[in-house]
Amino acid sequence: MKKFLQVGFLPVVFLFLFSCVSNEKIIYLQNLENEEAIPEGQLISYDIPEYRLQYNDIIDVNVQTIDELIQGGFNNKNIPGNNQQMQVAGQSGGDIYYMTGYTVDALGNIRLPIVGEVNVKDKTIDEARIEIEEKLKAYVKTELYVKVKLGGIRYSALGEFRRPGKFVVLQDRMTIFEAIANAGDLSPVAKRDEVLLIRQYPEGTRLHKIDLLDRHMIESPFYFIQPNDQIYAEPMKVREIGAGENAAESISLVISAITALALILNLINL
Repeated sequence: MKKFLQVGFLPVVFLFLFSCVSNEKIIYLQNLENEEAIPEGQLISYDIPEYRLQYNDIIDVNVQTIDELIQGGFNNKNIPGNNQQMQVAGQSGGDIYYMTGYTVDALGNIRLPIVGEVNVKDKTIDEARIEIEEKLKAYVKTELYVKVKLGGIRYSALGEFRRPGKFVVLQDRMTIFEAIANAGDLSPVAKRDEVLLIRQYPEGTRLHKIDLLDRHMIESPFYFIQPNDQIYAEPMKVREIGAGENAAESISLVISAITALALILNLINL
């Protein structure tokens, strides 16, 4: 009996020792040994290229005359029913601008009332606004105020997230850490040093590997996510053996395994 317990105990101890995830594998933005250190307080500059509209993007276009702006006190014109639609869409996880915004089609056009097709592909938001203003001038003689905004940042979080799914965030700019936080953060067994970013470009799709443990991540072109990005986090090897995510869970598993082993050996000796 004692001999069997000793033999059976070794694999359990081995499981415990190698199942716990160390802090070095889960702490974001570390100063890694093979990289030049970035001290706290140091100003990190970055050059963010302006986003250019692509197929399947949704933009919000608001057009007002000067008289409407003055009467409304420079506030956005409220369209009846819009607020209710946005609340329902937000609660259901849907895209709140899907029904009210303008989607860029495969040819790079949006279809506006009166003016018809307007090509906005590969244009920045400001360039799209100017293009829409020029189209409207042929139909409206009064002075107009045109506001064009990207209908939120759409992205997907897949794999080892606490709350994976597809998200729409009403911001013009968003970091990858904000995107991860919005999806409930990564699980303790996620590979933070090999996160896969799937990004759409006008010419196609590219895959990028990202190391979230490295503090130099802030200087990379992938620190800010773009619309239609997909973030995939794969699990560590520890996930395959079904070990606990932390020390408490691992200890619980070890105690359960020892108890089960002792019970089996006791039944065998009866």
